[in-house]
Amino acid sequence: MTDAVAAPAVAEPRVKRLRWWREVLFILGFYAVYTTIRNTQGSASVSETHAFNNARHIIHWERMLGLYHERWVQQRFIAYHGFIRFWDVFYGSAHFIVSIAALVYLFRKMPARYPRLRNTLAITTGLALLGFATYPLMPPRLLPHAYGFVDTLKAYGGLWSFDSGTMQKISNQYAAMPSLHLAWSSWCVLVLWPAMRHPWSRAVVLAYPLITLFAIVVTANHFVLDAAGGALALAIGYTASVAITRPWGNWDGPAAEPAAT
Repeated sequence: MTDAVAAPAVAEPRVKRLRWWREVLFILGFYAVYTTIRNTQGSASVSETHAFNNARHIIHWERMLGLYHERWVQQRFIAYHGFIRFWDVFYGSAHFIVSIAALVYLFRKMPARYPRLRNTLAITTGLALLGFATYPLMPPRLLPHAYGFVDTLKAYGGLWSFDSGTMQKISNQYAAMPSLHLAWSSWCVLVLWPAMRHPWSRAVVLAYPLITLFAIVVTANHFVLDAAGGALALAIGYTASVAITRPWGNWDGPAAEPAAT
């Protein structure tokens, strides 16, 4: 009987390993550029009439589509001040905390997926910046009182305020379309879903964008169509990232199994 000849082992190509400090510098640099461009002029330099007219257009289209329920949602809960204050805090904090936690988890536990999803986040955020620049939009909370919305952050408070002198100078309160809150929360689902092994954990992950949608509506920070715009930006960002990101990214080892959750 002839002994089988073993096939020579083929070495997998090795590429540069991810370095956490490079990623931190990249992310901080990208976000600094994004924030500078977004807020350089601030709301003061954006035409209030232009932003208001765009809001009227959004309301018109939402009425046509049967989506204009933001005021109804807010009015159902506005009497519960502590409840509303919670959502003001959620709006101002979870957006960053959960997204950063998901990015760190992705880097540490699923590095093979990291470059593609990091690029997805970057492209999505860049698309949002383009939307802010070309379509300034007055959020519901800044509409005239006749529209019936309450600026909950101003009325009930949170962790910060747009009324502070610094925020008024650097912030662009008309940067509303698309909603990055919805886009980033949906991106967190892309990151965390493969790691979920139980129905309850998957339900929590899937609920996060829906909870975020409720937060941006009940606090009158966004229209529903802003959220739809955020979802569209994420879809385009992911598609573009798939096209430009090399499979397996910049990692030199086997794919890590995500931890069971």
